[in-house]
Amino acid sequence: MKALQGRFETAVTLATEAGALAMQMRGAGTVTLKGPQDWVTEADGAVERFISARLAAAFPSDGFQGEEGGVARGGSLRWIVDPIDGTANYMRGSPRFCVSLACFEDRTPLIGVLVAPALGETYVAHQGGGAMLNGRPIRAADTTALDRCVVEVGWSHRRPNPDFLSLCEGILAQGARLRLGGSGALGLADVASGRLDAYVELHINLWDVAAALVLLAESGAAVSPFLEGNGPTEGNPILACAPDIAPALSGLTGFAAR
Repeated sequence: MKALQGRFETAVTLATEAGALAMQMRGAGTVTLKGPQDWVTEADGAVERFISARLAAAFPSDGFQGEEGGVARGGSLRWIVDPIDGTANYMRGSPRFCVSLACFEDRTPLIGVLVAPALGETYVAHQGGGAMLNGRPIRAADTTALDRCVVEVGWSHRRPNPDFLSLCEGILAQGARLRLGGSGALGLADVASGRLDAYVELHINLWDVAAALVLLAESGAAVSPFLEGNGPTEGNPILACAPDIAPALSGLTGFAAR
């Protein structure tokens, strides 16, 4: 599809330039707190406005949804942006943050691009085209047992802490090792690349997962049905994992990954 290819190429270029802008603005401007551990910097807004303006010029009929500005435009094709996923890491000098840019048609993910400029990594995928990290194809891990797994658990202030702790205890009881990385998008990308065996979070928003959903689908990972129900507007739980451990983790978490 020529139109999809053009959008894919534009997405890679824009996310790369947006990552460079984020690096330039790092350490400058104000930092505010939207909610518990939910930080926003001036760079978040600047990067989102940059991407929105460039997409509006390139594809004026497309819709746009960004974390910092909500739904700004409507359209049958819709771009979904998290300008800086991992803002707490970003503002503290950690390299673990990224620009996340996705294109959907209604509820169907078509394009996903994650650029982590401080790590020097670019994840890209489009429907039917496979998934790549820095130009090399990636696949989900072939792990078969939970006691050999590394599982990242995302924390959300939207769910009670006892529920989070119970989830962690249940995973640890199976012999898995836990990790908290501070960026849901990069955690999911690590599952797509086989660096991580699973990522699970009790509640996460669309802009955090939109680009990663394409990477996961194209890399053969098992994923819970995030886009069902009110997921696109209100968020949902998510489980993404190596396919051979999906039955065990689905039973443990209650989130059916397939």
